[in-house]
Amino acid sequence: MTLPAIMKCIEIPSFGGPEVLTLAERPIPVAKPGEVLIQVAAAGINRPDVVQRQGLYPPPPGASDIPGLEVAGTVVALGDGVTTLAVGDRVCALLTGGGYAEYCTAAASLCLPLPAGYDMVKAAALPETFFTVWHNVFQRAHLAAGESFLVHGGTGGIGTTAIQLAKAFGARVFTTAGSAAKCAACVTLGADRAINYTTEDFVEVIAAETGKKGVDVILDMVGGDYLPRNIKSLAADGRHVSIAFLRGPKAEVNFLPVMLKRLTLTGSTLRPQPVAQKALIAAELREKVWPLLDQGSLAPLVHATFGLAEAAEGHRLMESSAHIGKIVLVV
Repeated sequence: MTLPAIMKCIEIPSFGGPEVLTLAERPIPVAKPGEVLIQVAAAGINRPDVVQRQGLYPPPPGASDIPGLEVAGTVVALGDGVTTLAVGDRVCALLTGGGYAEYCTAAASLCLPLPAGYDMVKAAALPETFFTVWHNVFQRAHLAAGESFLVHGGTGGIGTTAIQLAKAFGARVFTTAGSAAKCAACVTLGADRAINYTTEDFVEVIAAETGKKGVDVILDMVGGDYLPRNIKSLAADGRHVSIAFLRGPKAEVNFLPVMLKRLTLTGSTLRPQPVAQKALIAAELREKVWPLLDQGSLAPLVHATFGLAEAAEGHRLMESSAHIGKIVLVV
């Protein structure tokens, strides 16, 4: 297979609003040992891409400065030492950057097969949110069947994934969303109770719904003034996982309830973790979650698609928070 020398991609020549995203041309990347080269068919848009564009989330050392943390496409070249994949394989992959392009490289261990019946757009909506939710909710917070779970922002990519996964593995699921329509969408996805944060106080609702016990696990991407309210909403031995800070990373916290209820406060970022660590997540997803995707018992929700050159429009939609589910670029 003869590959072109040059590809189209999206660059961030200066930090700012969506309008700074620029269609450009670059040499196609070369797969290093342990990597594959993927001809990209579709790439997911995620909140970290927006934060990178704003200049607040630089790529880790050695990563591409092209945005894009997940893709689906076809393997077109193998780096040295790759034996688990072949040229022609259709995969979706988690990246440290480089997804908004016609070609990208990915660690072979972070490539997963397309679930049964999936097209490239649907597959591109999987890696970032499924890796994030699995690692934080199940590996870090150890959510178990029969426990209760709260995720904030139930209609975003993370929220729609977290609701479905928590429900699939036997938890009672609560979520927050900003309108009646969004709450209804969360219930359709499997939430037992969706809390409209514009008209209800989630602390009061959780207390009422759980007989003042609280929930066992909270996945939080809001931060700021939500942190002390989350602590109020946790049950004894509850686990709180922070993955983003839409309201800022700082909060004043009374640690007495943390001690009295024996709470665990933890968090993570996915992108800077070593490939070997992320490969452990990929292996668990393949074993425990991919069969559910194959069966169709859960699936990513794709809200809208845009062409590669329309990346700015995709970012505008994400920042409007009008979407329910994922936003995907078709390359």
